[in-house]
Amino acid sequence: MAATLVDLTHQVTTAMPVYPGDPAVLLEPALTTATAGVNVLALHLGSQSGTHVDAPYHVDVTWPTLDGLPLERFTGPAVVADLRGLEPRAELTPELLAPALERAGAGTVLLLATGWARHWGTDAYLAHPSLTAEAAEAIVAAGVRTVGVDALSVDPTPDPGPGDPAVAALLADLTDEHDQPGAAEPTLAAHRVLLGAPGGGVIAENLTDLRELLDAQQAGRPVEVSLFPLRLVAADGAPVRAVARLG
Repeated sequence: MAATLVDLTHQVTTAMPVYPGDPAVLLEPALTTATAGVNVLALHLGSQSGTHVDAPYHVDVTWPTLDGLPLERFTGPAVVADLRGLEPRAELTPELLAPALERAGAGTVLLLATGWARHWGTDAYLAHPSLTAEAAEAIVAAGVRTVGVDALSVDPTPDPGPGDPAVAALLADLTDEHDQPGAAEPTLAAHRVLLGAPGGGVIAENLTDLRELLDAQQAGRPVEVSLFPLRLVAADGAPVRAVARLG
């Protein structure tokens, strides 16, 4: 069977979804063929816009920046954890990850398939499942240094709060009352465990639908993934063109 390439990257567009508080994305013509003989876009976006990777520096200024990590951190054979069908804001525990972690190890890219990519562009995207600190510790203990997820973050995304009652009401409908997030700032516990792993870890977020990878894995086809970021100096992260190769 011939190899298949699968694009796991959301398109970069003006006003695309971003993490609450991150810079808005704007693409607009800087030069045009009509006025300058060429078309050139001006881009305004954050380092965490769209499908992107986080470097350890994202959560600790003493940890490695993006350009301090080896290229091997951004590619490798993938193991896909099937975590679909969970409730909004569900916790991803070590028990849920155990089947995938049995197949993972050093050099493996662990992909968390929550199915939440289907909510991209809607308010429900904020209510994604997330890793517990214990699950992140289990990932690191397995030797994994690169983790990707088809959701906004590996940690819970804060409730938008009373400033946006329509969105808050929608998320309240999606989430059980006892699971409602508090008003405190996010601790990013899973980020700190994964990125603080010995040698430095990498997190890829906002991957697209991972169903094709799950199907390939189930069929016994090898899955490899590449998550190479823009070569930004001293950065906390960068957008990527995430691509899977199904053998």
